[in-house]
Amino acid sequence: MQASLLAVQGKAEANALMLMSRRVRSGDPDNFEAQAARKYWPALMGKEFRRDQNADGANALLNYGYTVMRSCVARSIIGAGLHPAIGLHHHNRLNGFALADDLVEPFRPLVDGLVRRMIDEGIESVTPEAKQRLARLIGHDLRLGGAISPVSVATQRLAQSLARSFEERKSALALFDPPDALDWVSLGQPVGIEA
Repeated sequence: MQASLLAVQGKAEANALMLMSRRVRSGDPDNFEAQAARKYWPALMGKEFRRDQNADGANALLNYGYTVMRSCVARSIIGAGLHPAIGLHHHNRLNGFALADDLVEPFRPLVDGLVRRMIDEGIESVTPEAKQRLARLIGHDLRLGGAISPVSVATQRLAQSLARSFEERKSALALFDPPDALDWVSLGQPVGIEA
């Protein structure tokens, strides 16, 4: 998803991320996630940007958007009969939403793309209007299984497919297709503004 976002912006790093994604193995023993992050964030947000959960500006907007997505995913996990504290790759006894942290990953670039657009529009703080735009992401349409579904439904299908994978003992996750250029452009458009 990160490569898709960078590709639509014409960033050369998109190819490197796509190649890395093909080489990732379970548990990421080769640390491709960290290598990709070192390419992704500067390409998306500028060379001076550093992801810092305690910082203002773009970081605060990212935090808010991730919280919205994580909450949507957590509801879907519970709805699928899974326990949100029992994660696949996130393991921390103090984290009651480890599984949500696992399943939110494919949805994060949607937040990243919208925050990049908001920064370009001069929105650099978590205002009520910014919160509304970020919260509306759960209604953004995605392509999933040959149909169009909002993010909130895509999170439900992902959680349900994980539950089925556990029951059937074979992995068959329902992941949405990477957005195309038009989908990325329409992401998080304010009400009343055409893409």
